[in-house]
Amino acid sequence: MLYTRHFGIVISFSPYSNFVRWVLLSRFQIRKLRPKSSLFSKTAFQVRVKKTDAKPLYLKHYTTRLPWWPSAVYPMDSKCHSDLIFTIIILEKTGCLTGAVNLKSSNRNPVVQEFESVELSCIITDSQTNDPRIEWKKIQDDQTAYVFFDNKIQGDLAGRAELLGKTSLKIWNVTRTDSAIYRCEVVARNDRKEIDEIVIELTVQVKPVPPVCRVPKAVPVGKSATLHCQESEGYPRPHYSWYRNDVPLPTDSRANPRFRNSSFLLNPETGTLVFSAVHKEDSGQYYCIASNDAGSARCEEQELEVYDLNIGGIIGGVLVVLAVLALITVGICCAYRRGYFINNKQNGESYKNTGKPDGVNYIRTDEEGDFRHKSSFVI
Repeated sequence: MLYTRHFGIVISFSPYSNFVRWVLLSRFQIRKLRPKSSLFSKTAFQVRVKKTDAKPLYLKHYTTRLPWWPSAVYPMDSKCHSDLIFTIIILEKTGCLTGAVNLKSSNRNPVVQEFESVELSCIITDSQTNDPRIEWKKIQDDQTAYVFFDNKIQGDLAGRAELLGKTSLKIWNVTRTDSAIYRCEVVARNDRKEIDEIVIELTVQVKPVPPVCRVPKAVPVGKSATLHCQESEGYPRPHYSWYRNDVPLPTDSRANPRFRNSSFLLNPETGTLVFSAVHKEDSGQYYCIASNDAGSARCEEQELEVYDLNIGGIIGGVLVVLAVLALITVGICCAYRRGYFINNKQNGESYKNTGKPDGVNYIRTDEEGDFRHKSSFVI
């Protein structure tokens, strides 16, 4: 005789449980037969729980009717038993809360070049509120400003940004000043957890402009020399590389046998190329390239000449200078001896006009040939 039995299972979850989706499957195995009987007398029950990434079924409970066992007859000496096994497959979403607003983003660290467009992804995955409140904020230099508030774009993004898909933010013609942290905030009043937010860091890359290069025109052999390269527009900060006659220079001349006759160090962070002592082989056309993830730019070629010191010419020049100084000294001495530097003085005494006393007239006549005075008194 065979019979069936109804067996029900109800599994419930707390609203604050991490398990939000699950599906119930069933299977059975025959392992033991009660001696001297063709029917199962007892059934063992097990529940197995495991996580899976399979597509879930939205069930709050599941009730099934299972047969006791199908008709089967085994030899009396067989040793088997039966296990009724329920396998519960539970999809777990860590941190999820049933009946709570939850957000996600397809890209939390977007990178875009200047003057392109970018979408800041903010997607509502769970919410019981039909019309949640959406806000976007920009955090830059420890300052927080509204980007989207009261259902409109605010601040410096006005006119070049809009809301996509209810919550995502799209920005056109981005500039370097748009590099910042953006926060998407959603308030759902009808959910158990009303508020959720997601943070997105936007990086705007800027291509370098042609750098400013400074190369000395001529340096004597054995002397030190420094070449400079500087660029101030690129973002992220560019790295620098130097070229001589279109050949890239290593950061250290000692690391490359090709430059064993040179002695220089290149700093790719600052763009300086320092020669501790130049050689004739260091002469050539030099230029610098500044590059980052957005692109690169180079300066114009400049020539560096390395020349030998002419010791004979230097000595001859010194002798010429000394000879010229000697001639000048002799000329000055001769002029001094001849009296060109002494003031000529008139011989004798100089005539001096004396003051006239009152009532005395000085008259000079032709007969006297000299001064003669006549006095007249006024009474």
